[in-house]
Amino acid sequence: MKVIRQAVVVAAVTMALALPAVALAKAAQPPQQPPADFVPVDNAPPGEQIPAMPLLGAAYGFMWVGMLGYVFTLARRLQKVEAEITDLESRRK
Repeated sequence: MKVIRQAVVVAAVTMALALPAVALAKAAQPPQQPPADFVPVDNAPPGEQIPAMPLLGAAYGFMWVGMLGYVFTLARRLQKVEAEITDLESRRK
């Protein structure tokens, strides 16, 4: 469980440090002008538009769930190995 807590703390600190940096980098960029021959599409049917935020959120959520699941399985395997080492050390004495 100690490994899981450490992983959660590391993830929280990483996110806390990364999010302001991303916001500052985005705010520092000058607004981009479209090319002179750019023609906006005004008559696109609603079915042709895909919202990006739900897809991006789902992708990040999937990655976080996978990473935390992996850390959880590592912690369980580490506990088993530590228990085996303790058992072997007690048998040796």
